[in-house]
Amino acid sequence: MEPNQPHHPQVGGPHSDGPHSDGPQSDGPQSDQPSLHPSRLRNLVRTSILLIATCVAYIPALQCGFIWDDDDYVVKNQTLRDLAGLKSIWFDLAATPQYYPLVHSSFWFEYQCWGLNPIGFHVTNILIHAINAILIWQILLRLAVPAAWLAALVFAIHPVHVESVAWITERKNVLSGMFYLFAVISFLRFWNFTEPVDAKTIESHALKSQRWFWFVVAHLCFIAALLSKTVTATLPAVLLVLVWWKQGQIPIKKSLCLLPMLVIGIAFGLVTVWLEKYHVGATGMDWELSFLERCLIAGRALWFYAAKLVWPTNLIFTYPRWEIDTEQWWQLLYPLAAIALMIALWMKRASIGRGPLAAVLIFSGTLFPALGFLDVYPMRFSYVADHFQYLASIAIISLGIATASIGANKIFIESPHLMKLGAVVLVVGLMILTALQTRIYEGLEPLWRDTLAKNPTSFLAHNNLGAILTRRGEFAEAEQHIREAMEIKPDFVDSVVNMGKIKEGQGDIDSAYKYYLQATQMNSTYAPALNGLGAMYGAKGDLRAAEAKFKEAVRCDPRYASARMNLATIYLSRQENEAAIEQLESVIKDQPDLRAAQDSLVQAYATIGKFDAASELLATMLSQNPDDVNLLGASGIMLANQKKYSQAISYFERILKLKPNLPEALYTLAEMHRELGEIAKAEEFMKAYEQQQTLLP
Repeated sequence: MEPNQPHHPQVGGPHSDGPHSDGPQSDGPQSDQPSLHPSRLRNLVRTSILLIATCVAYIPALQCGFIWDDDDYVVKNQTLRDLAGLKSIWFDLAATPQYYPLVHSSFWFEYQCWGLNPIGFHVTNILIHAINAILIWQILLRLAVPAAWLAALVFAIHPVHVESVAWITERKNVLSGMFYLFAVISFLRFWNFTEPVDAKTIESHALKSQRWFWFVVAHLCFIAALLSKTVTATLPAVLLVLVWWKQGQIPIKKSLCLLPMLVIGIAFGLVTVWLEKYHVGATGMDWELSFLERCLIAGRALWFYAAKLVWPTNLIFTYPRWEIDTEQWWQLLYPLAAIALMIALWMKRASIGRGPLAAVLIFSGTLFPALGFLDVYPMRFSYVADHFQYLASIAIISLGIATASIGANKIFIESPHLMKLGAVVLVVGLMILTALQTRIYEGLEPLWRDTLAKNPTSFLAHNNLGAILTRRGEFAEAEQHIREAMEIKPDFVDSVVNMGKIKEGQGDIDSAYKYYLQATQMNSTYAPALNGLGAMYGAKGDLRAAEAKFKEAVRCDPRYASARMNLATIYLSRQENEAAIEQLESVIKDQPDLRAAQDSLVQAYATIGKFDAASELLATMLSQNPDDVNLLGASGIMLANQKKYSQAISYFERILKLKPNLPEALYTLAEMHRELGEIAKAEEFMKAYEQQQTLLP
């Protein structure tokens, strides 16, 4: 947003791409051949550059996989699998991690197209982000902001937005941003407040504003934005600031047209606040802050975000969580300085224009939901995150680029090429920084290691990296990270459970028991802790106590698969097969692709003679892994147990195509052909089997 000049300087000059630059360039003779108007050609070229620059900057994202939270949003999100899941996305507030049905519907559609291939999800995020940059350009043009195209390009390639684009889960940001920007464009078509108001034009402007089609479209886009992320609820306030900026006043009567947006935004916001607290879990000591403490957080956050836009270095996935202390006088300087800046801009509006204050107000207002006044779950780890300022950054980027453009036009009036060179250097530099930043999103381990290199106090990174290493059996390094996490945040129950898993993996049952018990004392309803404690009782031979803990874990979290599978194991050991089947079927209902549960359920079905059910489940598993030799063998044996030898033989023949001369397959084929009375074939396979046996060491 440019510093609004008091006399409304013309836009569209030699160094501007304002609205007037799209007009006819000459009245000379016209060719009979159809041709592309120069201004349209220029816009087409600039649009192409925006798209290409964005895609080039984010090329490393095509090598990125799924990272933190992507499991809940995509990989293990069962609502993406079928039409019933799509229905749940829209009509069950608790079916997904957050109620953003348009986001999850986009994931649902992509899952139907390319399954769990992360490239498709990344490409979608990049393209939506590029579209957003184009929309910003068009909005800034309509608002007569100097260097509108360059501002949009900087938005597209600014490294602070990598977190929103390269992180699949943050589809919330880019998708809500697209609908938000479409809503702005539509509203500008409904009410053209971008020209100065005077007595001669008020009536004509009032007549032009009755474009009720665009009024409806604007509201539909706004609702779509809210259904993608409710931070967009600030749009009505942003539009009011824009009206004041362009007209110098807010006409109360006409501004009532924003009332429906305001009511809708508040309603969606209240739902999100409730879900964040009672469904996501933003409640407890980490959110017990006084109003003054929240003001300190807000003031510091505003300067933090602005600084990252101006100097985008040392960007971190999880920033250090500030120690907020009302007794430290210097912390008051942040909010006081922010207020002082706004007052100064207000007092200077006659000389520098209303634009700078409008930009600061829009920046602050759009950030408001993430400034600490509302409880959101990420505040547990840090009060700030790059993706929080995705939309808010538009105002500061526009102000900065417009101001630089105006200044450069004055300084380099005799050397316009130097100004262009400076813009090229800026763009190339930002593209390089963005490409480098994108690389840390290649996977979970690179993400957490990069976080720890820049923020060694991140207990979240220590804990999650330790969990990764534990799953790989690298217990020594895992223990170092988990101990760090426990020292930094002793009340983080996840770290205590992970330490229990490390000790369990090392075979130290007594130490594992101690940590799991400690975790249950910290949080008596935390299913992983209860499940771990039950496993330790089981390891000590106390199956009754183990069963009680597993049941308690299931009561606390009915979808916690590990506890249900452990219960099923106990039931199978006692030959309580029906009870085991009930638990395993519940697990597979929530996680249809969980192989361990599938294998156990096949075994349980076979034990009680439900061969048809076992065969059906095996067929489903084979459809997912058609070349799995173990599944082929299990399917063949299941049919053989039902004396369906002809069908069973086909499975073992498929095994031999995958693993020629596999002794077990040769022997089984010999026996099944013998059962069918096909003695010659039986002897042939038996002879091949015996030959393979002689080759064994």
